[in-house]
Amino acid sequence: MNIAPCKPWIVDEFLAWEERQELRYEFDGIRPVAMAGVTLNHSLIAGNVYAGLRDRLRGGPCRVFAETVKIEVAGRIRYPDVVISCSPAAGNATVLPDPVVVFEVLSEGTYRTDWYDKNEEYRDTPSIVRYIMLEQETSHATMFSREGDRWIGTLLGADAVIDMPEIGVALKLADAYEGVEFPPRPDGQG
Repeated sequence: MNIAPCKPWIVDEFLAWEERQELRYEFDGIRPVAMAGVTLNHSLIAGNVYAGLRDRLRGGPCRVFAETVKIEVAGRIRYPDVVISCSPAAGNATVLPDPVVVFEVLSEGTYRTDWYDKNEEYRDTPSIVRYIMLEQETSHATMFSREGDRWIGTLLGADAVIDMPEIGVALKLADAYEGVEFPPRPDGQG
C-alpha cells in the first residue's frame, strides 16, 4: 500500500491548529514540533534574563517576553526563551511582531536546532539584531549581532557584559546565572 506524503503546512495553518492544542508546539516550516521540557537550570537562567531585562526596560518603548510568546521568523514559528520587541502590538495578538533581541538557553535536546536552524532563521529576520545563546552547564554564551550585512558571532565568558545598544540596555552575564548550580565537570575542574 502506498501512503501519500504529508503536504507541508503553511504558517496560518499551523497557527489555527496550534490554537486548539493543550501543549505548545513550534513550527519548523513543514510541520509542528512539540516543545521539550526544561531543566531547573534552564528555567533559572531564562527567568534571570527576563527579570533583569524587565527592570531595565521598564517605562521605555521596548518590552521583554518569556518563553510563552511566539515569534514568526523566516516562515517558521518559534518560542524563544526570552525575546524583546520595541514595536506596538495588540494585547490579544498571538505572535509578537518585530523581535529585536532573542535569547535561547541551550539544552542537550535542542542544541543543534538552536545553534543552526534558529541561528539561520534569526539571521534572516531583519528586525532581529542580536541572538544570544546561553550555555546551561557553564556560565558562557555565544552572541550573534547584526553589523550591516554581516552576522557576527562573539564568545562571552563569565565576566562578560551583554551590551544591547539597540534597546539601550546592558546585562552582566553573571546576572543570568545567579543561583544556578552547575554540574561537576568530567575533568573534575569545576
